Amino acid sequence: MSWARALRFPRLPLKVRPITLGLKSIEGNCHNFCTTVFKDVTYLELKNLLKSKSIMLIDVRETWEILEYGKIPGSVNIPLNEVGEALQMNPKDFNEKYNEVKPSKSDSLVFSCLAGERSKKALDTAISLGFNSAQHYAGGWKEWATYEYSEKKQGN
Repeated sequence: MSWARALRFPRLPLKVRPITLGLKSIEGNCHNFCTTVFKDVTYLELKNLLKSKSIMLIDVRETWEILEYGKIPGSVNIPLNEVGEALQMNPKDFNEKYNEVKPSKSDSLVFSCLAGERSKKALDTAISLGFNSAQHYAGGWKEWATYEYSEKKQGN
């Protein structure tokens, strides 16, 4: 064992040594993972955030899905395969393409999709680009539509 490695990983019983397998690829980028608290947004939290207008909600489903099934009011459609490029666009191009002000790295973003899989990927992309106030709505359109339908039904 090299002296540098010995300083980082002193001789400890095997079961208390740090687990490092698979972490080489994120070495140097730990600040993105260590300083950010990842939190899923619940339906009620998202509803309140939208009312307060303190977030940008980005729906990462394909455009045809939104046209066919609907969308959460106030969301901006940026399909998953465009998220990385969109978040790196200059503000003028972003505004022209998405008809919205481009978020800064300190703005609060929430990603949504149908059921949480694609929004989690979008969140990972955003965090890797330095958007440390990003979150995702794991329930997605499926959960939103269920709650909204039941609220409207109770309101009648």
